[in-house]
Amino acid sequence: MSEALSGAKSLFKSIRITLAVSGVIALIAGIVLLVWPVKSAVIVTAIFASYLVVAGLVYIGLGIFSHARGGWARVGHIVLGLFYIAAGVIAFANLGVAAATLALVVVIFIGISWIIDGVVSLSLLGQDGSRVWTLLYALLSIIAGIVVLFSPLIAGLAFWLFLGISLVALGIVQIVRAITLGRDGKEFVAAVRSETTV
Repeated sequence: MSEALSGAKSLFKSIRITLAVSGVIALIAGIVLLVWPVKSAVIVTAIFASYLVVAGLVYIGLGIFSHARGGWARVGHIVLGLFYIAAGVIAFANLGVAAATLALVVVIFIGISWIIDGVVSLSLLGQDGSRVWTLLYALLSIIAGIVVLFSPLIAGLAFWLFLGISLVALGIVQIVRAITLGRDGKEFVAAVRSETTV
């Protein structure tokens, strides 16, 4: 029984540490997004640009060293790799403009996807059991998509602000969960010990 108790203690401790660390990381990331929105956008863009360069090198490596693939596949991998590297280098050349462009592309993509989602929902209107809710969802989705497309800068700022606030709130909740889980773990161990002594 003592092995089970030590296993339970270890499990609670591991979960608690994971919750605490993820909570602190989310809290710090949220604060950084809210306090330094431009700098954090530039950092995210730099990470994305680094990914592009690394992915480009991988594709070039696949094209050069993959002898099992045909000639066109190898050439395609090399061309794609060069394209990725060029995009990464261009992004690194001016991270501020790249961050703004990336945010604009993401916001426009979200707006278009909301409009498409609304149209798809309208096309399913006759097949859905709840026509009123489906219609309401479709109209709201289309209107939200149009609003985002006509004011992408405001939508981008609102999205960034919402993301920062969400990360702060989630971080605080995770930290509180870690603290309360520590209490729950102690209560669980005490309950198991009292049952074994009876």
